[in-house]
Amino acid sequence: MNRNAFSLAGAVIALVALTGAATLDGGDSTAAPTASAARLPVQRTSLLCPEPSPSDFATTQYTSFTPKGSGTGGSARLVPVTPKAKPVAPLAAAGKPVTATTDKSDAPALIGSADGSLAPGWTVQQTTVVDSGEGRGLLGASCVAPDSEFWFPGASTMSTRQDYVQLINPDPTPAVVDVELYGTDGQLKASTGDGITVPGGGSEPVLLSTIVADKAADLTVHVVARSGRVGALLESTDTKAGADWMAPAADPATSLVLPGIPADATDVRLVAFATGSDDADLTLKLATSTGTITPAGHETLHVKSGMSTPVDLGNVTKGDAGSLIIGSSDVHTPVPVVAALRITRGKGTKQEIALLPATAPIGTRASVADNRAKASRLSLTALGGPVGVRITSSAGSRGGTAATTTVTVKAGTTLAMAPPQPSGLKGSFAVTVERLSGGQLYASRTLALPLGGVQMFTIQPMPDDHGTVSVPQADPDLRILDR
Repeated sequence: MNRNAFSLAGAVIALVALTGAATLDGGDSTAAPTASAARLPVQRTSLLCPEPSPSDFATTQYTSFTPKGSGTGGSARLVPVTPKAKPVAPLAAAGKPVTATTDKSDAPALIGSADGSLAPGWTVQQTTVVDSGEGRGLLGASCVAPDSEFWFPGASTMSTRQDYVQLINPDPTPAVVDVELYGTDGQLKASTGDGITVPGGGSEPVLLSTIVADKAADLTVHVVARSGRVGALLESTDTKAGADWMAPAADPATSLVLPGIPADATDVRLVAFATGSDDADLTLKLATSTGTITPAGHETLHVKSGMSTPVDLGNVTKGDAGSLIIGSSDVHTPVPVVAALRITRGKGTKQEIALLPATAPIGTRASVADNRAKASRLSLTALGGPVGVRITSSAGSRGGTAATTTVTVKAGTTLAMAPPQPSGLKGSFAVTVERLSGGQLYASRTLALPLGGVQMFTIQPMPDDHGTVSVPQADPDLRILDR
């Protein structure tokens, strides 16, 4: 066989190897290739957890969980950015959470990875209780995947606030990041927000009030990685009203859903931001337990391009838990926006806040870890039609048996409910929400841990876990041999 024959044979072998599902079956060699996409479990997942709290009165619990799947093997672990530190809450099996706690005020950020059967749907919850001091509150965060761009509406540099953007770099090489702040009059001129270097395998907390001279409320923070990739979360501390983490807002879109405003919310404040070059004209609606209504006095909202627009919605839920739905009133040229809510429970010295960004829908499945007996509540919102939902509560971290229930969420409504509690529960448990049929499903989890008369709470959005990925399948095209 000559060199050209070897080359042609190699091309055929390479083609078969690349397509994976391709077969040579002696059929018509002139037929065009056919391709379809199969959804297969992801093989690796990365998550990044921020520095918990500098308070001497803080206790943090990490909860790691992967829902049960069809495979076996794999590992999932979190490694502190501090050199030579031991892994935190290593996970060896799916279906049961693993926890770890720390009360160190200098606890570092964590870099996590999962592979094999523990990668699809892996989630880590970081829950911090600060029981006294100015940072008093319940701070919850689902650790985030690395990316190159993040939006955080609702930040502040006022003297009564300490807002940080926590940046974590999972890669060995440094990342260069810009932090842009947009107020009600446009972009604030930052003195040190451009070109922030986050060391490889390290973290960088950025106090917003140190990068601009302006004292401004209702800011939108835009984090952009010039080089590399990072994880980013916003930590907001109010000296009088508590503290919480904010997950990155859903990508800019012409319609948004913010699911899970508690029934007893005493104040709800919306901050919206138009990310493009045009102004946005928006509609506001509330999906309640019985249907969709328009909040009185807040039917529409005009958002100028490049300017944060705040709206005080007050006690908009009026005793009935709901979800805010933002749409475009301009059907011809809708403008993408980002948005988030600052939600307050209680009054006076007993106030506590939670931060809820707009949330992406659940296509197939989402999980949230660190649920506790009689302390967790789900909010499920259906749009475009009723949605069938399966809810599974895992075994407890220290014992118990998983429990499952199936519900239907009516179109245009929000179903607020406690997840089924595992029998014989010991420790904390994870909750997995699966969309079975119907329209679009949006979800969040509220964790409430009252302390000293304060209704401390935190809300975690539940976007799709992206536990599967589309993998094209192809048939061989032997016409390549004739070229």
